[in-house]
Amino acid sequence: MGKERIIHLNIEKVWSLFSDVNIQKIMPQVEKHELIEKTEQEVGAKHLQTYKEGKRTETYIVETLVYEDEPDKKYKQIFFVLGKAFEVDLCFSLLRLGENETKFTYSGCNQGLNFIDRAMMEMANNKSNLKTVEAFLDRVEQEAMEV
Repeated sequence: MGKERIIHLNIEKVWSLFSDVNIQKIMPQVEKHELIEKTEQEVGAKHLQTYKEGKRTETYIVETLVYEDEPDKKYKQIFFVLGKAFEVDLCFSLLRLGENETKFTYSGCNQGLNFIDRAMMEMANNKSNLKTVEAFLDRVEQEAMEV
């Protein structure tokens, strides 16, 4: 599932939100985000991340699969396994449209690791997933205005 939004800010300002130091601004449920392998700007970088939703806390390894930082295009793809049940693959793409105009595209997919987990994913409400994606786009846009 993917969604895009035009943000009326410089691409570098928006991109700065995806750095380690700012990640909790756009992902407030992330309680810990610690680099454990390579550097944050490298393919193969790994982070130990702890995520809290309600009373439940999950800790997992996030791996950077793709990292591009060009003047007119920024792209980052990450992958992790959540709760030993779901593979999560997320992509963040920024494209410079003008000096103060950036197209932000967020896409991702979750896949169950076994039959039961896959069935649970199929039963998940797409409307709920779309609301989550829209909320993330809103948060990135709002936080970019404050950087």
